Amino acid sequence: MKQGKQRTCIVLIAFFFSLQVSSAFASELLPSWNDGSVKDSIVDYVAQVTDKESKSYIVPSDRIAVFDNDGCLWSEKPLYFQFYFAVDRIKEMAPEHPEWKTIEPFSSLLKGDYESALAGGNEAIIEIVMASHSGMTTDEFNEIVADWLENARHPETGKKYTAMIFQPMVELLEYLRANDFKTFIVSGGGIDFLRVWAEKAYGIPPEQIVGSSVKMKFEIRDGKPVIVRLPELSFINDKEGKPVGIQNYIGKHPVFAFGNSDGDLQMLQWTDVNDKKTFKGLVHHTDSEREWAYDRKSHVGRLDKALDEAENLGWTVVDMAKDWKVVYPTQ
Repeated sequence: MKQGKQRTCIVLIAFFFSLQVSSAFASELLPSWNDGSVKDSIVDYVAQVTDKESKSYIVPSDRIAVFDNDGCLWSEKPLYFQFYFAVDRIKEMAPEHPEWKTIEPFSSLLKGDYESALAGGNEAIIEIVMASHSGMTTDEFNEIVADWLENARHPETGKKYTAMIFQPMVELLEYLRANDFKTFIVSGGGIDFLRVWAEKAYGIPPEQIVGSSVKMKFEIRDGKPVIVRLPELSFINDKEGKPVGIQNYIGKHPVFAFGNSDGDLQMLQWTDVNDKKTFKGLVHHTDSEREWAYDRKSHVGRLDKALDEAENLGWTVVDMAKDWKVVYPTQ
């Protein structure tokens, strides 16, 4: 009888200890996220699709997670960060192009009048990007981007651009990988621009990045084979292009997708059409104190149609001010 009581006591102690460990473990998940329905929805989804006894179980090879970059993994205000890179490149190259002083959009750009420079819409943006992102080898481009990221500073925060990544999203990427998800960036930004720094910032290697690209050609320069970047677009990975990019570069249907704007709508719709359990999320920029607050009327990162779709279909919407304890890494 005494031994029976001891066994019962041991079992109860073990059970209580397991609850304590489980509770402690749960509190350590996604530490930069506030407790609430959004965090719960992420944790619950991962728990269901990784439990072999669950009807929603997904084998590791099919756990494909895709993320937009601008406005989803790092900030994008007041203008996309890659645009600032292009502007700095144009300024650096200007002495070799005196004609730019009288030609738009370069004339306005060199005067710091971005509004006038961008008045030409997509055509002006493409012209700026082509002039600043081509004419060099891929190795030269990588060095230029790495040097810029090391030395450039955001015009409003004074931070390095890579210091403006979102700590909660970095934790989410790590959490997914710890549960055998393969994480990809699917961005409207340049694929080669991202490949220089995304692995260090997010833990996502170059081969798991899908982005817009320019045409290239193989050459022999000084007896050495090189790849040269040409001033011509090859692929724009935005809006309807994102599902196409996913198919071309990944070749599998995502089961987990996160974006922040109407440019990500089709990627989330594509994820939603799946015979497996899926997760669709949007980062809603609501924090004017720690970052910026914007959505339907913003000229950068507009969140309008996708927000309506999220509300209609029950997608998860992250309220940045409410759901995140911190925005940027503290170190």
